[in-house]
Amino acid sequence: MSTVDKDIVLSICANCGKEGDDDNMNTCNKCMMVKYCNAACKKKHRSKHKKQCERRVAELHDIELFKQPPSQYGDCPICFERLPTLETGWRYYACCGKEICSGCAHAPVYDNQGNEVVGKVCPFCRTPIPSTYKEAMEREKERVEAGDANAIYNIGVFCREGTYGYPVDHAKALELWHRAGKLGFATSYNDIGYAYENGEGVEVDREKAIHYYELAAMGGNAQSRHNLGLMEIRKGNIDRALKHYMISARDGHSNSLERIKDLYSEGFATKDGYTKALQAYQAYLSEIKSPQRDKAAAEREDYRYY
Repeated sequence: MSTVDKDIVLSICANCGKEGDDDNMNTCNKCMMVKYCNAACKKKHRSKHKKQCERRVAELHDIELFKQPPSQYGDCPICFERLPTLETGWRYYACCGKEICSGCAHAPVYDNQGNEVVGKVCPFCRTPIPSTYKEAMEREKERVEAGDANAIYNIGVFCREGTYGYPVDHAKALELWHRAGKLGFATSYNDIGYAYENGEGVEVDREKAIHYYELAAMGGNAQSRHNLGLMEIRKGNIDRALKHYMISARDGHSNSLERIKDLYSEGFATKDGYTKALQAYQAYLSEIKSPQRDKAAAEREDYRYY
């Protein structure tokens, strides 16, 4: 056998049993478990392979679903500490498109010479804060045109609620949230999931709600992860619910920690499981706590960050 022949990898067709060159075989593009010598064999074998394929696809999906995702918001660009999950713990600034933690948003701003800047300015770029809603909306629109996912999401919220000069338009809100979600802003998928779960501008569709909650959860949105836990509880899937709650507790969702505590007191979760959840939540707190954020939260309720 030549060197070239030794390098050829042969696979067996799941339908007819014939061997073929691995590079030229048709693989099941859902489960990636079996191969076929041609499209005809793939089609003929489909009914026999369907159940096995569906089981494997579900397994692969759960592997991705129950991974601990990275933080959705990342770190504050000023203090470089992790941004809190609680939305009052940070502020979005349309002037530069930055998400600033409550501590840095509340702290005094200084110029390059170390002098405190008089007046309200962005803590990051020092651009003056808009004095009117009209000016603020113009900045949001500029960020939307620049492809800023957070700004696109915000306009979607204004369309849903009919605020800041926008009429109530659920279809437009969904369109904007889909766009923001594709750009990586996971909260958008959470809002789409909520719309389908509650029939907000669309027909109630629990399967679609779960789909979008899962997209948001895998993108690091703790609220969606908590929502999935609630939906699994309603189905009686306690183990799956606990997995979701554990992940969202690690991401700072205090209500998920409370749900695990409730399940423990009701005999559906173990003491060890609740202890691990508590430790995970405390690990999150250690990542986000700072004296500057504590000071901001003590002075203003809308700067509370956990």
